Amino acid sequence: MLLAGCGGDAKAGSGTQLALDAALPTSVPAGTKIVVGDPVTQKALELSGQIDKVSGFVQFANLSGGPQTTEAFRAHALDVGSVAEIPSIQATWTGLHVKIVASKFRQDPINHPIYVLGIAPGVNVKTLADLRGKKIAYSPGQAQGALILKVLQKAGLTKDDVKLIELPSTGDVYPNALAAKQVEVAPIGGVSIKRYLTKYGKDGATTIDHGLRDDAGHLYVPTESLQDPGKAAAIRAYVAAWGVAQDWIDKHPKEWIEGYYVKDQGLTAADGQWLVDNAGHPDITADWSDAIKRQQQTIEILAKETKNPVIQAADLYDLRFQSVAVDAIKAAASGTSK
Repeated sequence: MLLAGCGGDAKAGSGTQLALDAALPTSVPAGTKIVVGDPVTQKALELSGQIDKVSGFVQFANLSGGPQTTEAFRAHALDVGSVAEIPSIQATWTGLHVKIVASKFRQDPINHPIYVLGIAPGVNVKTLADLRGKKIAYSPGQAQGALILKVLQKAGLTKDDVKLIELPSTGDVYPNALAAKQVEVAPIGGVSIKRYLTKYGKDGATTIDHGLRDDAGHLYVPTESLQDPGKAAAIRAYVAAWGVAQDWIDKHPKEWIEGYYVKDQGLTAADGQWLVDNAGHPDITADWSDAIKRQQQTIEILAKETKNPVIQAADLYDLRFQSVAVDAIKAAASGTSK
């Protein structure tokens, strides 16, 4: 049912194969279609009045996150997915060939993290060292799981020093598990942070900062889509529109809160404002070298803990796209975008 909702077959449709190191085509041929799982950017394009820039060649699928996206890639039902740091690594380990084509981070990421460590009511955890012996929620293969491994490393602990409890990180699973003391520590993000403290703070629920970067957000694609010249051009055009959309979100917080958080997500305006403040400002750069170094560190941590081979982060990035989003943002600002 999930894949049926993606709109069918997203296999490469051109008879000519584009080399993965060839220059990217800049003109999207008539009749080209790509399927994109990026609901947040879709809404930003609609609210900003830019949806027509991509509507001729993009079909949006209402899915996001690593497991769903990878499943859709395998079924040839999706061309672009919006994820965090881990899915491209996990996909590669399972034999799926993917490339990162856009990256977004946060300015001042230590003070504007995506996740904090939620502490169950009545549990005494004030520092990372206090994690020793605690029951910690763990989702292998997802960003939250990788974060926990990094936190343990920073604290000088191993998996043997704590009790990892495997739980899916979807919805309110982690906050509810904390409240029920099924786990004592769990990474929670977004409005769940505010709601967890509001609901359970009176019972002694707390949070602590982990002090690590957890701000990576990517668009990634199956390499077979990049080998189709028409789809490669469409992906390039979508990355450009994606960049402008992220910039629009940052510069129009009131419209974003009302149009997305309130009307689309059903949150209160106060919750939306909290999320905007918590996120800070985006960092979209035309130089991915630091991001690649950080991702390599993540790969090495995960490889050690999961017994997978160490792969090269540089191989996951398609550097042909490195400046596409930034160039589009600059062109839009100067009024020269097409």
